[in-house]
Amino acid sequence: MKDLVSEVIKTPVVKKLESLVSKYSKVGDSLFFDNEQFPWASELETNWLVIRKELEQVLQHTHALPNFQDIMPRQQRISPDDGWKTYYFYAFGFTAKKNCERCPETWKLLQQIPGLKAAFFSILAPGKHIPEHRGKHKGLIRYHLGLIVPEPRAACRIRIGDRIAYWEEGKSLFFDDTFPHEVWNDTEGYRAVLFLDIARPLRFPLSVVNWLVNQILSLSPLVQEAKSNHKTWENRFEKVLQERG
Repeated sequence: MKDLVSEVIKTPVVKKLESLVSKYSKVGDSLFFDNEQFPWASELETNWLVIRKELEQVLQHTHALPNFQDIMPRQQRISPDDGWKTYYFYAFGFTAKKNCERCPETWKLLQQIPGLKAAFFSILAPGKHIPEHRGKHKGLIRYHLGLIVPEPRAACRIRIGDRIAYWEEGKSLFFDDTFPHEVWNDTEGYRAVLFLDIARPLRFPLSVVNWLVNQILSLSPLVQEAKSNHKTWENRFEKVLQERG
């Protein structure tokens, strides 16, 4: 299957967008961003225990959750094992309705976020390492809300560019994932965050170009394949819940 995402990212229009980000970005162009630049983050932090409570219900079925590469096979290159579990709410126009119904408060909060493009619980098993990689689209910004962060702190970390960051429970972390980054959970516990991709706030006319690129991505074979894979997992998960019910 031809990866339309890669083709879109390689187009002259998108390359031009990348080169103009520093000029048109409303939040600058850096490794990390401040919470104050994204006012909606305070609402997530205020309600982080509400979100964590719903996450804990999900974690009762950790082994039945899909691996990242089960939903997006091309991620096999950075995570070929079962150490990175996911629980999707939304991705480029696709809403995982049953998942949202199981976590209604989390979904209610997510629906208030402007420019939301993807949202899921990202769960790393003890000892999990995600090797260096980078995103392809500078029109997105990555967000993590720490929900479960095991100790010791120094053993659970993310490197972005040449800087190391540590998750904190109930705290936000914004960064540009087009910089090389790498993740370690060298602890004996699970690490879980609310993982979001949001459209980078840009001034006109780049805002329109970015909107168009994201629309194209939502129609790409990659996203359609992920949607199909998620539905397959969802049907299987429903049977697991019925058997345990």
